[in-house]
Amino acid sequence: MEKFGKNLLNAVLIILISGGVAAGVTAHIMKNKNAGQVEYSGSANSTFKQPVHLTTYNSVAAENTDFTYAAEKTIHAVVHIKVMSTVSLGRQYMDPFEFFFGFGDNRPRQQLRTGSGSGVIISTDGYIITNNHVIDNADSISVTLNDKRMFKAKVIGSDPSTDIALIKIDADDLQPITFGDSEQLKIGEWVLAVGNPFDLTSTVTAGIVSAKGRSIIAGESDKDKIMSFIQTDAAVNMGNSGGALVNTKGELIGINTLIYSQTGLYTGYSFAVPISIAGKVVSDLKKYGTVQRAMLGVSIADPELIKQGEDPKIKELKGAYVKDFAMRSSAKEAGIEIGDVITTVNGNRVTSWNNLQEQIMKYQPGDKVKVKVDRYGTEKEFTVELKNLQGNTEIIKGNNSAETLGAAFKVLSDKDKREYGVNYGIEVYDISKGKIRDCGIRKGFIIMIVNDQKIQTPEDFYSIVDKILKGSTDEKGLLIKGFYPHSGATRHYAIDLID
Repeated sequence: MEKFGKNLLNAVLIILISGGVAAGVTAHIMKNKNAGQVEYSGSANSTFKQPVHLTTYNSVAAENTDFTYAAEKTIHAVVHIKVMSTVSLGRQYMDPFEFFFGFGDNRPRQQLRTGSGSGVIISTDGYIITNNHVIDNADSISVTLNDKRMFKAKVIGSDPSTDIALIKIDADDLQPITFGDSEQLKIGEWVLAVGNPFDLTSTVTAGIVSAKGRSIIAGESDKDKIMSFIQTDAAVNMGNSGGALVNTKGELIGINTLIYSQTGLYTGYSFAVPISIAGKVVSDLKKYGTVQRAMLGVSIADPELIKQGEDPKIKELKGAYVKDFAMRSSAKEAGIEIGDVITTVNGNRVTSWNNLQEQIMKYQPGDKVKVKVDRYGTEKEFTVELKNLQGNTEIIKGNNSAETLGAAFKVLSDKDKREYGVNYGIEVYDISKGKIRDCGIRKGFIIMIVNDQKIQTPEDFYSIVDKILKGSTDEKGLLIKGFYPHSGATRHYAIDLID
C-alpha cells in the first residue's frame, strides 16, 4: 500500500509538472519554365543553384523530434535586418492664432522611424530573401549576421503581391541555406521557425504544419495578392518576418510572413510563403528585376456561391470553379469553358483559388501546363500556354513601365477609330494592381494624350513612363487625357510616379 501511495504521488507530480509547462509556454499573431533550378551568380567565384520544386523529390515526413541538427544547420543563414525610414506626420495641433491670422509653418512634420525583421542568406556572396513589408520605403537597411558582423544592404527587387523581397550585402564566404520542397510538406510534419523576434537574435521555435494552401485576408481584400500560405503553430512574433521556416533536415521550405492576432502578438498560428513561390520570385528579381507573372486568364467563383446554387449542375465542388475569363485568356483559347472546375495543374491537385494561384505562380509566361477540369462529371485535359498581363510571352524588365502601370493596352483598330472619330489612341483592355487602377481609370478607357504627347501605341506610353522612372526627365508624374466610348466626355487623370 505504501508503494502504491508513492507511485500515485509520483504520477500526480508528473501531471502537475506537465500542466505547469503547458501553461508556461502559452503565448500571445498579427491580423493584419517548369520544374527546375533557381540559379544565382554573384562574384566570378560564386555560383549556387537551388531547386524551386522537384518532381522527383522523394522526401518522407521526418519523425525525428531532435531539432538540434536543423537548428545548427540553419541558424547561421538567418540574419537580423534593421531599417530606417522617414515618415510624414500631419499637423497634430493647430494654434488658434495661426488659424485666424494665417501665419506659421503648415508643412507636415518628418519623423525618423526604425523597424526590424529577419532575412535568409541564399548565396555565398550575399543575396538574402526577406519580406517586402520589412524593407518597404526604407531609407537605409543594415544586416547583422549571426556572428555579429554588420553590413549595409541594397534592394535588388521586391514583389508586394507575394510580400517577398531580395536584398544584397557585399560579403563573401557566407553560409547559405539549402532549399527544400514545400510541395512535399505534409500536415502534421515538424517544422522550425528561425528569426529575430523582438530583436532577440538567433531564436528558434518548433511546431507542426497545421495547414497548406491557407488563404488569409488581412484588412482589405486584394485579388492580386498571392494568398496560399503554409500555416504552422511554431511561435512567431514581430521581428520574425522574413525569417526561415525549415524542416527537420534544415531545408528552407517557407519564409515566415505574418501572424493572425487581435493583440499583435502570437496566439497560436503563423503563416509562411512557400519556397515554391518565394524561390521563383527571387530568381526573377535577380535575373530580370521584376517578377515574370504567368496568367491563366480565369476568374474563379466563391465556393459559397456555388454551394448556394449559382450553378445547379455542380453537385460537389472539388477544385476551382471557372466563372469568367480575362481578355486574351490562355485558358479560354485552350478550350476551357465557364462552369469547368479546375482539378489539377501538371498533376498537382487544385483545391481552391489560392491553391490554383500557387500552382500557376511557379511558371513563366510562355510555359505550357497540363490543366485537368471536371466538366459536369466528365474529366477533360487541356494544354495551356501561359501569358503575361499584356497577353504575350515577352520578358518584362525591372523597373518596367508595364509593371508599374499594372495594365494592358491595345492599339485602336481602324474600325474603332472611325467609330470614335479619332485617328490615334490606345485602349485599356485589362487592369491589375498598379498606378492605372489606383488613379481610377477603368477598363475600356481610351488614352489619347499623356504629358502633352499623342499616344499611338502602348510603346509610346511606356517610353514616357520609363524616362520618368529612370530619372531622365524633370517630370515626376503623368497627366492622362482620354475618354470612355460609352459617354464620349473627355476625362483627365493624374498619376504620381515618384511617391
